[in-house]
Amino acid sequence: MAITLLAYPSCQKVIDLKTDSAPPQIVIEGNLTDEYGDQEVVISKSVPFTSTNTFPPVTGATVFFTDSTGRNYPLPEVAPGTYRITPFFGKHGRTYSLTVTTGGITYTATSTMPQLVPLDSVTAKINSFGKSDLRTITVNYQDPADEVNQYRYVLFINGHQAGTIFADDDSFTNGRYVKRDLFQNGTDIHHNDTATVEFQCIDKNMFKYWFSLEQQQGNAPGGGTAPSNPPSNFNNNALGYFSAHTTEVKSIIVN
Repeated sequence: MAITLLAYPSCQKVIDLKTDSAPPQIVIEGNLTDEYGDQEVVISKSVPFTSTNTFPPVTGATVFFTDSTGRNYPLPEVAPGTYRITPFFGKHGRTYSLTVTTGGITYTATSTMPQLVPLDSVTAKINSFGKSDLRTITVNYQDPADEVNQYRYVLFINGHQAGTIFADDDSFTNGRYVKRDLFQNGTDIHHNDTATVEFQCIDKNMFKYWFSLEQQQGNAPGGGTAPSNPPSNFNNNALGYFSAHTTEVKSIIVN
């Protein structure tokens, strides 16, 4: 990739940024929820920044969860790069590790599943910052006063996940009733649309991960500087995350 800088009308200087020369890194996306069912880990390799978002799957890895009692739970490979255990669920307050061994290297991350904070309701209101026919979705819940909490909200409109990332902690809302508006770009919400929110209680490391991505929304390509990698909870320079979190889903027909 070359960028031409016009320092003076009579001269040009070409700078090669070499944005596509970084070696591929392993990318691990692991989720363990408190919902009885499939628990999945997806492993792939990163691609250069200038490439399309097609990530080669990593096959033949050894993957397992370990709980705080020391018991291991293997995840067999069910498709190229996809490892799954079913049925299974995590327990509130328990710490879990995810271990992945591939290419002679072992990658490990740890996550503690928080206590469940119930989602009270999902509501909709007229978008006060735009056209009156558009709506904004709001999540409503009571934050507990006796503990530190972090949250992630995943928004779906008519079955399609909205691109905006939402993450919160209770630094300014501890013990308060929370009404969090999910302002987002790229997906208009209209009357009679179906809005679904997955409400996750996440640990501190996962809050740092999702909040970092939330802050970078709108960055390159086409939006400014190139985004940086969020702070992974894996060792050995792996990208991605392992999240042990609660999950609760509510849907509404937008009024």
